[in-house]
Amino acid sequence: MLHKTQGVVFRFTKYGETSIIVSIFTEVFGLQSYIVNGVRSKSAKNKIALYQPLTLLDLVVYHRENANINRIKEIKCFYPYQTIPVDIKKSALAIFINEVLNKTVKEESHAQELCGFIIESLQTLDQLTEHSENFHLMFLMKLSRLLGFGAYNLNEVLGPRASDNDTEKLLEQFIHANYTDVVLLTNQQRRTILELLLKFYADHIDNFGEMRSVQVLREIMG
Repeated sequence: MLHKTQGVVFRFTKYGETSIIVSIFTEVFGLQSYIVNGVRSKSAKNKIALYQPLTLLDLVVYHRENANINRIKEIKCFYPYQTIPVDIKKSALAIFINEVLNKTVKEESHAQELCGFIIESLQTLDQLTEHSENFHLMFLMKLSRLLGFGAYNLNEVLGPRASDNDTEKLLEQFIHANYTDVVLLTNQQRRTILELLLKFYADHIDNFGEMRSVQVLREIMG
């Protein structure tokens, strides 16, 4: 049966000589896998660009309940990024966000709300003209609420971990902050808060593991 839905590409893997299997988080069905044939062939005319991580898509898909892999009938990008591909800081943030999503978003519950949040967040990042350096911290705060484990107060974020007063005050700001709010941090403060938030996620997400993109962030953000 055919369905219209918006979605966000999480990742793709090569399949066979010219095909891929792409994981897309859709507003209707949650996280789904689709096989796309021939997209890596020379005649595909760069259609592989539609399946790059975090691409925002309008889709018409075939959906069969309990099928592990479905197919896409129609696809188009409804929001081409303007600044994320060319701004090195935003590109690093996008890589980080993509890794977080791949590690944390597993289920289909609240798919419409979660998909809408991801789309709106990525569009906001793309449209920010300044002060994007703390975007990932606010994203982690907001995403945790949609995933069902916080963060609504300082105790939820810190858990049993101790922290100094300055860090706690900054965490409080981020708990209540919007993407466009400016919170002034030193590089060290930003690293400390990120480490606390990643430990917070590891407390609640099975097999969360190490975030490879953190090193990229450190090198680019300073």
